[in-house]
Amino acid sequence: MKKSILVITLLFVLSFSAKAQLLQIGAKAGLNYANFSGTEIQTDAITSYHAGLIAEIKLLDKFAIQPELLYTTQGATYNTALGDFKNELGYIAIPVFAKIYLSKSFSLELGPQASFLLSEKNDFDVNNANTFDFAVDAGLSFKITKNIFVQGRYVLGLTEVSSNAEAKNSVLQFSAGLMF
Repeated sequence: MKKSILVITLLFVLSFSAKAQLLQIGAKAGLNYANFSGTEIQTDAITSYHAGLIAEIKLLDKFAIQPELLYTTQGATYNTALGDFKNELGYIAIPVFAKIYLSKSFSLELGPQASFLLSEKNDFDVNNANTFDFAVDAGLSFKITKNIFVQGRYVLGLTEVSSNAEAKNSVLQFSAGLMF
């Protein structure tokens, strides 16, 4: 009985070790340079942040799927005759990327992103942001080592940030992370 439990445990560990090559999990954090696009109102970008979890599911030698779960802050500063007003939106973002390896270290990432509004901080008394944001993302990733990476990407919002304005999120993201 003890030998069969030992054999089953050993097979489970070996199976998990083989699958670990196909699945990596990690964490990342970085800076956002966010603004609104498509609006007639003059806006300036804000510097904010993002952080969260990342997974890479290797399907082929040069192709993987990369889902992420991020907390990200986006928004803009409005320039008006009354002064500057900052609008910062906090989202839970779920991007899912097709990751194409161009070399052993460089990869191209393309995919959709669904975001759900958690908070809205602004310098004026208007809470009118839409609670869902859909975007497409594109970027590059570079593995410094097997476990440490840096990324740069652009997030192009496809839905309007507010029902009262024709503004969409536009974000440059720069990240660093660690795969376990």
